[in-house]
Amino acid sequence: MLDNMQKNIQKLAEYGIHIDEITYQNNSKQIVAVGMSGGVDSSVSAALIKMMGYKTLGIFMRNWEEIGVDGVCSAEEDYQDVIAVCEKLDIEYYALNFSKEYEQRVFSDFLTEYKNGHTPNPDILCNREIKFDVFLKQVKSLGANFLATGHYCQNLFLEDRFQLVKGVDSNKDQTYFLYALKKDVLKNVLFPIGHLEKRRVRELACELDLITKEKKDSTGICFIGERDFKKFLSQYIESQKGYFYHLETNEQLIPHDGACFYTIGQRKGLGIGGPGGPWFVAKKDLAENKVFVVEGESHPALYADSLTASEETWINEAPQFPLKCKAKIRYRQKDQECLVKRNDDGELEVYFVIPQRAISLSQSIVFYLEDICLGGAIIKDCGLSYFEQKKELPTTRA
Repeated sequence: MLDNMQKNIQKLAEYGIHIDEITYQNNSKQIVAVGMSGGVDSSVSAALIKMMGYKTLGIFMRNWEEIGVDGVCSAEEDYQDVIAVCEKLDIEYYALNFSKEYEQRVFSDFLTEYKNGHTPNPDILCNREIKFDVFLKQVKSLGANFLATGHYCQNLFLEDRFQLVKGVDSNKDQTYFLYALKKDVLKNVLFPIGHLEKRRVRELACELDLITKEKKDSTGICFIGERDFKKFLSQYIESQKGYFYHLETNEQLIPHDGACFYTIGQRKGLGIGGPGGPWFVAKKDLAENKVFVVEGESHPALYADSLTASEETWINEAPQFPLKCKAKIRYRQKDQECLVKRNDDGELEVYFVIPQRAISLSQSIVFYLEDICLGGAIIKDCGLSYFEQKKELPTTRA
């Protein structure tokens, strides 16, 4: 037992995790449920949690059940990988089904927003409503002290409180998707790989000879995956024929299948040809079922320097306004300097130093001070575009 503890402590130090024997022994009295997806990140997270001395449970969460074109449920394939990893690590494993809760609390909202012509982010809603609510409560009821996940972020106790901090790997940082987690949730959560770069996680998976070591990362929304997005939506939203219009001339172009199927800034899948282009969606009129397009990626109609947001969530207490900070309006975007004010209606008004491209309603804006994620809100309105303001775009823009 002693030799095994010392070996694990030494190995953890090589992985950037430093604990002493007392911490290790205290960990052995606690249970950690690791949310496992069947991917390499959660697999390595489970391995690290066990190395830290915790009694470790591997929990597979089913949120969506659908048989693929090959007659196989992809969730079942992922679960088989979870089983293989857990058996390799010699930890218990279970599967929990939250498909009903996911449909009621995530997917129905997703469809409603799309029908209204907006662009929701179901991954953020899933984290708030399912993974770190329903799922967390369930594993707590099973006796777990903590829930660990394979997210690339850090949960650090700074200034006498839990703070959500960016992952070390800036290309993989996932705090954008977790801004809706409050401090009372964070105190129950562990992020074992947030201090690692992705390449190092792959290396650890190879060192540990986990079956997921070379498994490709999943992409896209979990219930859609890499399928054709519009084709998937058309199963739930009835097509409504309309037309594309040239924003500047109001010329009617070619038909489309419904304004709700297109997002601001979209280029692919429009089917608009001609000598100019490429064409981009700049504006939508849901009432008239019109989609307005412009030519060129840097058309001023695609840029605005302000937005209004509501349904705000702060990880700790709300900041004082006006607030100078940085923000991002989509995942993987570089942090953007901005000023945040609260208007008379209680909503947030955000003014950017440089114009932002393709601000989309119902997406989230997430706020940062340095590497600390403060929280975020839902984009409800976009300010006037540079085209509407009749302003020239600056050379520097997002």
